[in-house]
Amino acid sequence: MFDSADESAAYDQSKTTQWVRRDAPRRVLDPDQERALRFPPPNPAAVDGESPPVLPWQPGPGWPDSAEQPVIPQPRRLGHFAAASTDTDLGTADRPQTADPEPSWNGTVAAPPEIGIEELPADAEPPDYTTSESLRPDRLLRNRRRPPAGGWRRLVYQVTGGLIHPPPSKLERHRHDLVERIRQPVAKGHFRVAVMSLKGGVGKTTTTIALGSTLAAQRGDRIIAVDANPDRGTLSDKLRLESPATIRHLLNDRAGIRRYADVRSYTSQAPSRLEVLASDRDPAISEAFNANDYAAVAEILDQFYSIAITDCGTGMLHSAMSAILAMADQIILVSPITVDGARSASATLDWLQAHGHRPLATNAVVVLSAIKNLRKNAVDVDELKGHFSKRCRAVVGVPFDPHLEEGYEVDLDLLRPRTRDTYLELGATIADAFHRRGPS
Repeated sequence: MFDSADESAAYDQSKTTQWVRRDAPRRVLDPDQERALRFPPPNPAAVDGESPPVLPWQPGPGWPDSAEQPVIPQPRRLGHFAAASTDTDLGTADRPQTADPEPSWNGTVAAPPEIGIEELPADAEPPDYTTSESLRPDRLLRNRRRPPAGGWRRLVYQVTGGLIHPPPSKLERHRHDLVERIRQPVAKGHFRVAVMSLKGGVGKTTTTIALGSTLAAQRGDRIIAVDANPDRGTLSDKLRLESPATIRHLLNDRAGIRRYADVRSYTSQAPSRLEVLASDRDPAISEAFNANDYAAVAEILDQFYSIAITDCGTGMLHSAMSAILAMADQIILVSPITVDGARSASATLDWLQAHGHRPLATNAVVVLSAIKNLRKNAVDVDELKGHFSKRCRAVVGVPFDPHLEEGYEVDLDLLRPRTRDTYLELGATIADAFHRRGPS
């Protein structure tokens, strides 16, 4: 087995340094000693004047004599391979022998030696605990991307069966950012928007229904548009009515309203999920709609809707306008691209600043409604935008759209892509103020 005697001697010596040597002689215990080792007699309690209790590894009453006592090896520490202590020569005379220290008695049972415990340094990083939160979708789902919305990118995606996925265009990324801004939550639970203009026929009602439809189509909460025009409002003409009830019926029955289903019976819903609360078609009745009535309606709607868009009348001094301005979180000022329309819109800002509504005027959003042929219009649009940009928070120009010119129900799917993007821009601009906590 070995080529020389030196190799055989080296092998024998290596075997003697193992933890437990198989060929070492073992002490055989008689039945009494084995029973005493397994079931030692109970030790007396440690009290003053009595001997301390005997530890398991110490000789004591009921144990065999120390001369015949079996050797109980100490637990092995991790990382150390010390030879077992026996009274038999294991051939380790050339190695330094260390005796285990005798345990000292301090009135309590001594703790066993530490086994494999190492202290981490102070600058060590904490261990990485894996929990169910580690299973995030961005780690588990690979190559999960939406197909292109249109154009040659979608054609390539469809022809190749999804094997070639062109990256989104700059326009698609911009639309995605606008939608994310629109979907941000409302800080104080409800947000009131007032759409106004001192000049009639400029697209105020169209802006109300188009903006509300855009917000309702992209968000998951409830949004309602309220017609507060005292001169026979036309907001109900922009969608198919589901209920003949008006804002006056809601006021008369407000004592019995407890749930959302109770309010829903007074509203009509557009395909975009926008709900509309119509005004009375009789001007004589609608003229009685005052500030107290609007405050009562707003209190009801705030309980069931996150966003309320009010279509105001053309007069700034009618009875309901004071309550509308006092409760509004945001105003939208609609102006046509004409000289007189722009001057009227700017005069509205002057009136707001002079009558204690400077924050509303400063944070207002101006919507410029385009005429059919903008190229033949002599008004400098850039000059208008520059004027209102200095006075308001933002200016949005809505392009001409044949679907909006019809003056009937507004359907977002029938709008031109550029017009839909413009209302997305308007909705995102309004949503930027959702984090503010205005008047309740």
